[in-house]
Amino acid sequence: MKILDQYILKRFLYNFFSSFFILIVIFIFQGIWLFIDDLAGKGLGIVIIAKFIFYFIPTLIDKVLPLTVLLSSILTFGTFAENYEFAAMKASGISLQRGMRSLIVFVLFLGVVTFFFANNVIPKSEQKMFNLRRNIAKVKPAAAITEGVFSDFEGTGAGMNIKVDKKYGEQDRFLDNVIIHRKTDQNINNTVIKAKSGELISSEESDIIQLVLKDGNYYEELVSKDPKEQRKKPFAKADFKTYTINIDISELNDQDMEEDQNITTNKMKNVSRLIKDIDSLRENNLEKVEAFSKNIVNRMGAFPILPKKNLQKAESPKLELIQTEEQKKKEIQKDSIKDIEGLLDHLEEWQRLQVVKNAKNSVSGIMSTVTAKKDELQSRYKFYNSHILSLHQKYALALSCIILFFVGAPLGAIIRKGGLGLPMVIAIVLFLTYYFIGVFAGNYAKEGNIHPAIGAWLSTLIMLPLGVSLTKRATADKGLFGFGHIFDRIKSIFKKKKKDSEE
Repeated sequence: MKILDQYILKRFLYNFFSSFFILIVIFIFQGIWLFIDDLAGKGLGIVIIAKFIFYFIPTLIDKVLPLTVLLSSILTFGTFAENYEFAAMKASGISLQRGMRSLIVFVLFLGVVTFFFANNVIPKSEQKMFNLRRNIAKVKPAAAITEGVFSDFEGTGAGMNIKVDKKYGEQDRFLDNVIIHRKTDQNINNTVIKAKSGELISSEESDIIQLVLKDGNYYEELVSKDPKEQRKKPFAKADFKTYTINIDISELNDQDMEEDQNITTNKMKNVSRLIKDIDSLRENNLEKVEAFSKNIVNRMGAFPILPKKNLQKAESPKLELIQTEEQKKKEIQKDSIKDIEGLLDHLEEWQRLQVVKNAKNSVSGIMSTVTAKKDELQSRYKFYNSHILSLHQKYALALSCIILFFVGAPLGAIIRKGGLGLPMVIAIVLFLTYYFIGVFAGNYAKEGNIHPAIGAWLSTLIMLPLGVSLTKRATADKGLFGFGHIFDRIKSIFKKKKKDSEE
């Protein structure tokens, strides 16, 4: 490697790692606020919090790394142009592309490393962080109560959600305005308990946490076997001065903080797993749609299957031709009804009402079924689209680092400014444009408005022509906005008109 390549690469790496460290710290503090309820006031050790942050850092790579490449390239080449180092290179016959050669090799290597992170490290990190959050809530069920929101007692077997307006006292054991929703085995909230105050009583030796409620009401929906009674929505109601709920936490004593649960979301899957799941999801969705279509067609009776001809008739075609005059008249009478009005005219009034009512109920039932199935299929296809989107985003992230380098490097050479002032502003504006286009395109892709592949690649493809244009302008020593030729063209038109008028 030549001295010039080493010099340019060292300057770029210095700006790259400095920018990466600063941005990762900023994004960590910004992200911690999203999970502050999971960490603050739980009595967690510093090791658990450090593990959570360690698992959280790789999930920021898709935001931090493209911005780092963009900012460091603008800083590096902006400083070169500001200090007339580029002028010295060009005077020596070294073009912009030649000066970028060592960095192009580094950025290509960075793209490969980024894809490795997106395919292996980030999915594993998402899974670890998700499971750690679940296990924290299981180990600390008493501390899982958050003021103002419903909190789950996961893993306790209690099957309930609890909401309190205020916690106070020693270890926040006293509660104000308690609302509890109890769940059935089918995970349905059928019991509501409200109390003005409550108290959590526990000890280190006991596997039972007592929740003592005072001055409240108890409501429970009753399930009746009689459909007529069930339409009345029966329920039981009781008042109480003191009501005690025992919560068994014996299952949580040996809870492993590093226990891995099943992989449930597309963010926790690598490329091979995504491809496999996409195929299975597509086949499953098609089967659901075909089965539902056949069911609706059968219920409507709109496309009846014609009966097969009798073998005897097929073997003896002469028998089909022998028909009596009475049979022909009957067939003519049957075919004489050609529309709904004709059918209703042949019926009695009470029969008409009955037919119309049955038809209306049948259509209403079919429409309700179609609406419910539509929502189910939309959620299924949204889940399917999110898998395709995640698959393409892994490739798009690696390529975006390369493209944003070709945006930032010539842009720095054009603006000719180093430091963290103007380059930082330009880098943030460009990155926000790139990021929000990706977010909006991703949301549209999940809803099925555009293809998921387009949603994943749109922001990167928009930056591609910008990078090509800026590289051409920087190579030709043109400014950021080339309006000079437009003004020259306008001047030439006016000069021509003036000359014609003088003649």
